[in-house]
Amino acid sequence: MTFGMESLLLGLDRRLPQLEEDVAMLEEENDGEMYGVLSLYVIENELTEILQLIDQLNSTSLKHKRLIADVTQKLEEVKDEMEELERFDTMQVVKGQQTNQRLKRDLDQCRNNVLHPIPQPTQPKSLCPFGRFLNISEPRVFTAGEYPGSYKYGAWGRDPNPEVGKEDWHWLVPMTSANRLANYVRLYSTLSSLIVGVSTPGNVLIHPSNPTTNTIQGPNNVLYGGALYYNCYNQDTVCRFNMTTKTITTVQLPKGTRYNSKGNFCHLDECYPFTDLDLATDESGVWVIYTTTQDFGNLVLTKVEEGAPPALSQTWKTKVYKQSVTNTFMACGVLYATRYVDKLTEEIFYSFDTSTGEENFNLGIFMKKMSPNVLSLNYSPVDHMLHAYCDSFMVSYKVLFENPSDDFL
Repeated sequence: MTFGMESLLLGLDRRLPQLEEDVAMLEEENDGEMYGVLSLYVIENELTEILQLIDQLNSTSLKHKRLIADVTQKLEEVKDEMEELERFDTMQVVKGQQTNQRLKRDLDQCRNNVLHPIPQPTQPKSLCPFGRFLNISEPRVFTAGEYPGSYKYGAWGRDPNPEVGKEDWHWLVPMTSANRLANYVRLYSTLSSLIVGVSTPGNVLIHPSNPTTNTIQGPNNVLYGGALYYNCYNQDTVCRFNMTTKTITTVQLPKGTRYNSKGNFCHLDECYPFTDLDLATDESGVWVIYTTTQDFGNLVLTKVEEGAPPALSQTWKTKVYKQSVTNTFMACGVLYATRYVDKLTEEIFYSFDTSTGEENFNLGIFMKKMSPNVLSLNYSPVDHMLHAYCDSFMVSYKVLFENPSDDFL
């Protein structure tokens, strides 16, 4: 309370009892003559002064109310500004932390490169003479083969590095047990034979029992140089089955590799079981795509060197989460990943170039599907065909490059 308001209240406090006393005296001594008139004038003056005090008090009170309202509004404005400054400061702190994390990561990477130099890629820098991968055609082949509707999961394709006399052969590996297992490769002497379902020379048996050690697990298999590469049964290992000698050799994947359906390809509605390891071929040979616990589920790509046993070569780590991907394939040293759009469409949305380390998350190449689920993809550099196995159907597409060769038109 201000000094002026205190004075006004004190004046009222003193004048009101005096007014009451004067009125009481007037009531007792009023003679109806001069004395009474004078007393009334005195009381009237006192009332006027009291009313003036009350008006001043009211005026002061209104000013104080307006002052309080103004102060309250300004306090609210200051509060809003302080909150805005706090948010700004928090954002700056967060940005600073992110910058520090990036600098620390870059420093750690620099130290690792100095202490542990990364081996140079074995493949040449300009691996693809056909330029960029631009698009794919409409389906060129669509067939149920000789087992229509029997095996939902599987893989098929063509050997990019065939033995002499087997240049036109195609192969099929259907998952014959619980969409998980297989113990043979089925061969067809021509694409026409595969389409109509006439298998010659027939099955090449890996082992009479299914499953057993080193039989096939999962649908993502490839044939290269007369040998089938696949995920060994119940292991985080790549198997190489020589089709001529019927011998199996293996190579162990890094510690922490996810297997036995712990690192599958997925989309929003489902995951494809036992798709932890994806084997792929391109112009340079065989690759394996997988994920590990230390990479937090992101795709990892490793070159597989031919030999008996095979060996792991250079490894690349990506920033794409494996369970957001439905399948992968290789072409000209570039890793491509697909995702489910709807029952009729799959999108090739991602690429990783092993020669430059460049990643692209927005390729926007769309595949027309003949069945909802693409359960394996294999690229054949022999004829630039992309072979898809979709819910027991075999489908193929022509890969369209920037500079196509007349041999593949």
